[in-house]
Amino acid sequence: MSSFFQSFLNPRKNWLAALHMKTASNRLRKYGLRYDDLYDPLEDLDIKEALARLPCEIVDARNARLKRPIDLSMKHEYLPEDMQAVQSPFRYYLQDMLAIVKKKRAEH
Repeated sequence: MSSFFQSFLNPRKNWLAALHMKTASNRLRKYGLRYDDLYDPLEDLDIKEALARLPCEIVDARNARLKRPIDLSMKHEYLPEDMQAVQSPFRYYLQDMLAIVKKKRAEH
């Protein structure tokens, strides 16, 4: 990736990227989701393979986080404010494994 493009997407260097990150963080916190929860394993085989390689505890926690927004949405509610405050939407759990899977696929 070019250095211009990387600096454009870096929230520390671009105020628009920082604004997007803040908005996404607020929306994910309302439902208790993480950014990696938004990846769809049915759309990308690399994501499906990365999820299969993760420990069961992490996958089970992901599934629980994905069920919570469905329940909250049906009730037309958000997480309570005190629970939203402890959420960390940009604590990644899938990125490292996804990089390994993509590297292996590129080797083949």
